[in-house]
Amino acid sequence: MKFTLQVWRQNGPDDQGKLVSYKVENASLDQSFLEMLDVLNEELVLKGEEPIAFDHDCREGICGACSLVINGIPHGPERGVTTCQTFMRSFKDGDVIFIEPWRAQGFPIIKDLVVDRSSFDRIIQAGGFVSVNTGGAPDANALPIAKDNAETAMDAAECIGCGACVAACKNASAMLFVAAKVSHLAYLPQGQAERGERVKRMVHQMDEEAFGTCSNTTECEAVCPKGISVKFIAKMNREYMRAIVVG
Repeated sequence: MKFTLQVWRQNGPDDQGKLVSYKVENASLDQSFLEMLDVLNEELVLKGEEPIAFDHDCREGICGACSLVINGIPHGPERGVTTCQTFMRSFKDGDVIFIEPWRAQGFPIIKDLVVDRSSFDRIIQAGGFVSVNTGGAPDANALPIAKDNAETAMDAAECIGCGACVAACKNASAMLFVAAKVSHLAYLPQGQAERGERVKRMVHQMDEEAFGTCSNTTECEAVCPKGISVKFIAKMNREYMRAIVVG
């Protein structure tokens, strides 16, 4: 398979970037998108050119590090998968493919396709944890948690913090990410002691990181590789209003 890649190249956060065209001549249907970029980088190195910087780690759809916008869609054309799980068979022979980084004020570009997502870490550090002493690990089923609550909490916990929701939102909102982290603990008994302060601190930190507000277009849910539902945004809003009223 042959492709023309239009790749965003930028030397650093203060430099002006641009799209650079590359030809891929012998891609395999069974190559993952990142494997295709690996081969291209090997060719660039052999030519004495600077390889394309892109982020990755597990390559198993677990870590969410493979943050690429492919043809305008975070993680690419397939739903429910990350970039590393996107294969070249998802494209047609001869396609022109545009590859860009996450674009948001809260995700400054480090180099080429790599962005700094430490803003998400700071949001978690603000309140996405349980700091009270909950004791040792209990026996299975010893903690009475309603089945619906347990399943909903685990649905929220599936969020891998990749940032696709931010990249897809026209306002660069991080509300789906924050809502998933707030909701996960709000549904569990271990999270009740710090329930009010948690949501206030995390929402405040989200605002400090210059993420936008939700406009209910649900693009975040559409591109989320784990299918996190926007219903958690409604849950977070209720948690926040409750925290403000209760004090």
